[in-house]
Amino acid sequence: MIYLDNHATTPCDPVAVEQMSPLFTEIFANPHSSHQGGKLAANAIDQALHVISETVNTDVEKVLVTSGATESNALAIRGAVTHPRQKRRHLVSVESEHPAVLDVLKDLETDGFSVTLVPVMPQGLPNAGTVDLNQLEAAITSETALVSVMWANNEIGAINPMSEISGLCSRHGCLLHSDATQALGRLDVDLESVKIDLLSATAHKFYGPKGTGFLVVGGGERRVRLRPQMIGGGQQSGMRSGTMNPAGIVGMAVALQRSVDDLKQEPNRISQLRDRLWSKLSSAINGLILNGPSLERHLRLSGNLNLQLPDVEGQAWMSSTPEVLFSSGSACSGHEPAPSHVLNSLGLSESESRRSVRFGVGRFTSIDEIESAADQLIDAYAELASMPH
Repeated sequence: MIYLDNHATTPCDPVAVEQMSPLFTEIFANPHSSHQGGKLAANAIDQALHVISETVNTDVEKVLVTSGATESNALAIRGAVTHPRQKRRHLVSVESEHPAVLDVLKDLETDGFSVTLVPVMPQGLPNAGTVDLNQLEAAITSETALVSVMWANNEIGAINPMSEISGLCSRHGCLLHSDATQALGRLDVDLESVKIDLLSATAHKFYGPKGTGFLVVGGGERRVRLRPQMIGGGQQSGMRSGTMNPAGIVGMAVALQRSVDDLKQEPNRISQLRDRLWSKLSSAINGLILNGPSLERHLRLSGNLNLQLPDVEGQAWMSSTPEVLFSSGSACSGHEPAPSHVLNSLGLSESESRRSVRFGVGRFTSIDEIESAADQLIDAYAELASMPH
């Protein structure tokens, strides 16, 4: 099979798997135990956390380990705005955010918070899918506690101008949270140069294991207070209780370090493969449309391709090419029959959204796979398009 769904998840880096292995069978003690075995496991975690903090250029004590970005988002947003010292009751986010953010905001509305969702730049513009900065600033009031903007979008690869957003939040005195799930390991994420108060990530998007993520608390210059969302054993200074997972944390650190080390050459290689796929498909399928921003590196993730077919539904195209693995929408909401809210935010109709698909090219994708996938996709499309509607 040809895997082109690297925005949904990535295969685990074999080097990360190798370094995780001893933590399942040899250094397996509870890292919170005080005996020698526990100390060995705790030391492995400590070293891994230093690696993670260095890759994003922040202090190690600011890194909290979680089960993934969904938990990190919930802890960041709900933890910040429900802290007893936080008196503001207004939140700002973006229409195209991931459900792991939008659903938390919707839940907070039932607790009396007000939420403003800002639109994105519409389809057809070079920066389509990025947040409208003028409307973002206009949405912030003296009552705004927190602004949440994803660094890069999981469906259309749109990269938001986080430096400008950081400055905007600083001027208005509100916290900035960013779901950086798609950005870590794909873009340069440096919390010394871009001040972000709360930053969420998950290992399985940068070739690490599933079930492990982290949250940077206080990545900006302000002190950030969180109300814990999981209580019990008092681990991680009581901010996120639960026995820590040494193997997952080590695997996450190794995978992140290797992804960051590859940033000098890998995005360029991946963008060339992505562009080849786009070139072959657009040459063979008349009327194929690129959804979201232009293919320029500063506007769109290098491996992302979101396409709109002229007269075939994305799900049908997927079903007719079982050996090519891609997505007809966001994998995290793939169980829902509704069209993508991200594509809707661009101004696409329900029909246009249903005729759209997402490809995610990754580190282990080869040129031969791109050529083969394109040929299979073109043949399948021709067959589907020739069927009577």
